[in-house]
Amino acid sequence: MKVQHFNIYNFLIDGGAMFGVVPKLLWNKVYPADENNLIPLALRSLVIETNGRTVLIDNGFGDKQSEKFFSHFSIFGDIGLIDGLAKLGYKPEAITDIILTHLHYDHCGGSIKRNARGEFELTFPNATIHISKNQWESAINPNPREADSFLRENIIPIEELGALNLVEKEGFLMPGIEIRFFNGHTSGQIIPLIHLPNGRVLVYAADLFPSTAHIHPVWNASYDVEPLVSMDEKKTFLEEAYEKNYVIYYQHDYHCECSLLQQTPKGIRAGEKLKLADVIN
Repeated sequence: MKVQHFNIYNFLIDGGAMFGVVPKLLWNKVYPADENNLIPLALRSLVIETNGRTVLIDNGFGDKQSEKFFSHFSIFGDIGLIDGLAKLGYKPEAITDIILTHLHYDHCGGSIKRNARGEFELTFPNATIHISKNQWESAINPNPREADSFLRENIIPIEELGALNLVEKEGFLMPGIEIRFFNGHTSGQIIPLIHLPNGRVLVYAADLFPSTAHIHPVWNASYDVEPLVSMDEKKTFLEEAYEKNYVIYYQHDYHCECSLLQQTPKGIRAGEKLKLADVIN
């Protein structure tokens, strides 16, 4: 198994939205906002070679949206999806599998692009795109809370172009990559657990734990459709992750790539901060 990562780009988002009911007086101490209440988020992807397959986990916003759409995110420090993969030595054609944790636009938009004629086509023409069945059904029949996050141009062409694989069961999707389902942030969010050759387990945390601050079970984004479910899911999974010494890989934390967990008087929290290179070697 070979594991690499890259940051597609960084963007700014309202800090209050990322911390929901948690008072700014508290969250601003650990994840500071600027004068406009904006905080920086990363948008990291993993590339995993396992058993003859090359797997990409999540692929960002893509580039087919309007200038007005991107103006809401103040993107900075970007290498981009295709250039990021190229820097690691991969062409789009080399990707055989894509795991989409969920179908909110910042996680799946890079799956589909427009060609010179303005038609939709697969960015990764040889890839099967794995999505949980529950998430797919939620995305094509969205609830009012999530409707603006499920963009049809990111979603429907995946099926129309023959790349869709709906996943219904937890377990090993392929050698070394286990998937779990979580429903608090959005129905059927996939959280991949990568079982590394060195015996460690790397958790691609997606929007279960967007940052180290979100390890706290009560600190959830306002985007979570079932916040009480999020709390229960996080508490249960954190107990397992702490007991088994999992490493949490943060897709969105601008300040931290990975961390261990630690037990504190107030519960399990983020522990020692690590670089991915420290984990996989």
